Amino acid sequence: MTTTQLTSIAAVILSLACSYLPGLSAWYEALNSAAKRLLMLGLLVLAAAGAFSLACAGFGPNLGIPLACYQQGAFGLLQTLIMALVANQATYLITPKR
Repeated sequence: MTTTQLTSIAAVILSLACSYLPGLSAWYEALNSAAKRLLMLGLLVLAAAGAFSLACAGFGPNLGIPLACYQQGAFGLLQTLIMALVANQATYLITPKR
């Protein structure tokens, strides 16, 4: 499984959790649409930054994070983040509302 696939799956799971988990879904639905999008963006950027930080700290190989701590690795992570955002927002749009 590639990094992009794994990240996209995580983004889909995050979207589904905000749509269906009791308590979380009610809180999330109360937000306006801009706040929802910004929250998802922030969470995914935070996850990407955390993965890059772990890779740069030398924990990448031990945790199975295939990121290199240099410019090419950062650009690859940015591409992966964009794909995760697309997967996250597409999942939210097609998820039936309760």
